[in-house]
Amino acid sequence: MNKTALYDKHVSLGAKIVPFAGFDMPVQYSGVTEEHFAVREKAGLFDVSHMGQFFIEGAGSKELLQYVTTNNVDALENGKAQYSCLPNENGGIVDDLIVYKMEDDKYFVVVNASNIEKDWNHISKYNTFGAKMTNASDEMSLLAVQGPKATEILQKLTETNLFEIPYYHFTVGTVAGVSDVIISNTGYTGSGGFEIYFKNKNAEQLWDEILKAGESEGMIPCGLAARDTLRLEKGFCLYGMDIDDTTSPIEAGLGWITKFDKDFISKETFAKQKEEGVTRKLVGFELQDKGVPRHDYPVVDAEGNVIGKVTSGTQSPMKKIGLGIAYVDKPHFKLGSDIFIQVRNKNIPAKVVKMPFVQ
Repeated sequence: MNKTALYDKHVSLGAKIVPFAGFDMPVQYSGVTEEHFAVREKAGLFDVSHMGQFFIEGAGSKELLQYVTTNNVDALENGKAQYSCLPNENGGIVDDLIVYKMEDDKYFVVVNASNIEKDWNHISKYNTFGAKMTNASDEMSLLAVQGPKATEILQKLTETNLFEIPYYHFTVGTVAGVSDVIISNTGYTGSGGFEIYFKNKNAEQLWDEILKAGESEGMIPCGLAARDTLRLEKGFCLYGMDIDDTTSPIEAGLGWITKFDKDFISKETFAKQKEEGVTRKLVGFELQDKGVPRHDYPVVDAEGNVIGKVTSGTQSPMKKIGLGIAYVDKPHFKLGSDIFIQVRNKNIPAKVVKMPFVQ
């Protein structure tokens, strides 16, 4: 298994380590619920250095990204980031990703850990535009400083005015004496905060300094389990669970990142789905009775006919109920529809609701 530059720190802090996407990663420290509420109410620090980072630059870089991603790269200005996805040739999703425009003809792309090689090969295959591609995944670390107090905590360590960086914008600055840090107002928890990218050699210094700066505000280290419950309460998709090579962005509710004013892979397929409608959709649901929905649990109608399946589910720490995301067949995917989740051969009533589950 691969290890991030902070592996020894996690072990010394007593983190429970599990294999994830080819890495030994901390799944929890003090406990999922405690870490979850720390991020919702104060702040939490995550090591997500397993994520992949590519630089795509030079002449043809914008044209390459325009063709391999669904969102419109023309909408990016220097210092702005964009959520997008890589469509495959069969109308599915290779991966979801974030594209950062560093400067004219220079882009920074962040991909999921389990898809680094797959994404690299996919983008490379279409690089007939002459763009220069660099895989920096093994050289870079990524910390997510998340929560309502995250900005003021991180502000103690930098002269960059973090309060002037809008959501999905970024800058390059110095943090805790470390220069050339990409400071990005992004995150996967829905509680605000920043993600910072830097060289591996600076990982332990930045981890220690951020935890120290956040101690008085109640910041604690957090693992992947809390990251999952946090993103799920906000209805954020997870690749390999809610979206994959067989799901389209239109089915997955990602029509907002699928722009038809440009040419891209599978454009015609998605345009047809948008025009004619889809036979299944990714929806949020809440259980109306006790139970915890899990990945791959069947979704059934009142007669017990299978009408879909759960892709992500949990017991919400904030709402204290079972909730999740599922692909549900037409017409049952309409808001307010009554469906049932099969939990251990018991059909538990649920209702299709609007996401996010937690504001």
